[in-house]
Amino acid sequence: MLDYEQPLYNKGYKRIVGTDEAGRGPLCGPVVCAACVLPPDYKNELINDSKKLTEKKRELLFDEIIEHALDYKIIAISPEEIDEINIYEASRKGMTLAIQGLKEKPDYILTDCMPLLEFDGIPQEDLVKGDAKAMCIAAASILAKVTRDRIMAEIDAKYPQYNIKKHKGYPTKEHMELLKKYGPIKGLYRYSYKPVKEASYEQTTLF
Repeated sequence: MLDYEQPLYNKGYKRIVGTDEAGRGPLCGPVVCAACVLPPDYKNELINDSKKLTEKKRELLFDEIIEHALDYKIIAISPEEIDEINIYEASRKGMTLAIQGLKEKPDYILTDCMPLLEFDGIPQEDLVKGDAKAMCIAAASILAKVTRDRIMAEIDAKYPQYNIKKHKGYPTKEHMELLKKYGPIKGLYRYSYKPVKEASYEQTTLF
């Protein structure tokens, strides 16, 4: 059971928000960040780090979390903005905006190894492997991962030549071969990432 929050509830905190992201490593698509506030008495032993769950379980838990959360917000940061401010700052911005987008201000912030800078006066902890320690962070990771996978499925339908439904934008061998064959697309790929730069250069020099 992910119970990092319990001692905080015992101290009187009532709106503990967890925040996490999905999609820092892929070559294309947005990075998606989520913030989630769960009821203090909520328990669900199935909730875990999204990377440890099957796609089917994540989809089921997504609906479960949405139904029971006191509050949540999901934010997507585009590839263009990732290129402009870098993926670390894009992740930080997405988590910040997700928390700021909550209906009510939280009284404690837990992040997955990401110190946030915009919340003076609210206690905050950035936990290493936080999605394996705190249920609210694990819940946020599920919201972010499922949302991003759905976005990538929509992108796959529009650009089937990259087979994005299979690799979700991560730099697999197949994805690298398809990227070199078809070249990156503006607004879809992250041109600040080295493999995309190299593929873009190769495509440019062919003509």
